[in-house]
Amino acid sequence: MIGRVDQEVARNRAVWEQASQKHVREYDELLAQAARRESLNADELRLLEPVLRTRPDVVHLQSGHGLDDIDLIAAGARRVVAVDYSVTAATAAQRRARELGVPAYYVAAEVPGVPLTPGLADLVYTGKGALIWMRDIDAWARGVATLLKPGGHLFVYEAHPAVPLWVWDEEQAGIRPDRSYFAESHVNDTFPANGAQEWQWTLGQIVTAVVAAGLEVRVLEEYPEPFWKPDGQEAAVWGGRLPNSFALLARKTQG
Repeated sequence: MIGRVDQEVARNRAVWEQASQKHVREYDELLAQAARRESLNADELRLLEPVLRTRPDVVHLQSGHGLDDIDLIAAGARRVVAVDYSVTAATAAQRRARELGVPAYYVAAEVPGVPLTPGLADLVYTGKGALIWMRDIDAWARGVATLLKPGGHLFVYEAHPAVPLWVWDEEQAGIRPDRSYFAESHVNDTFPANGAQEWQWTLGQIVTAVVAAGLEVRVLEEYPEPFWKPDGQEAAVWGGRLPNSFALLARKTQG
């Protein structure tokens, strides 16, 4: 018999596999975007510059369409090994990397527990809609620590944990009455479709998990800009007064 959590993961994986068909339908458009090297934003590049200067081996967890991987290599990474639990997404991203001639390699697997060699990475990069799929944030952080070499870095650029609360109203910033910052999870009614179950982690829970896994937090920044907006959508909560994204840079201790 499949337990409740396994059923949730299986359902979410099916939803993400379906949503990833977008990466196939829009393949040429995404290929053109990848060639323009505009996936990483200015804050990401600023915070990652000292790490990327060292030509790191990167593991990208939950890589999605893979455009960030192209930018990481352009900004200095020696190679990227990327993981996504959608076979569709990983296959399309691998094709783009081959066409562009960049050393990015894709594995279809669930996070945490990816089948990669421990201590493979100088840098683990993740975010932009990744942590909502994690049913156990502590296991995720331990998995990151396992992948990192001593002295290696974790970088997260992600939607702020408060984002599920915001009402997407153009005129007035507001809070959804059906959501709580401290809830365990909620059902996604925007993207991806089909009622995916998203787990919620407060900023405190995320930072605590990272520290407990043996990483030292070096930077924690919050930003009013969201990392993603639906086409044609505007909302008052994106007007600069509320948190919509954050970045975290942490380093694995040498011991």
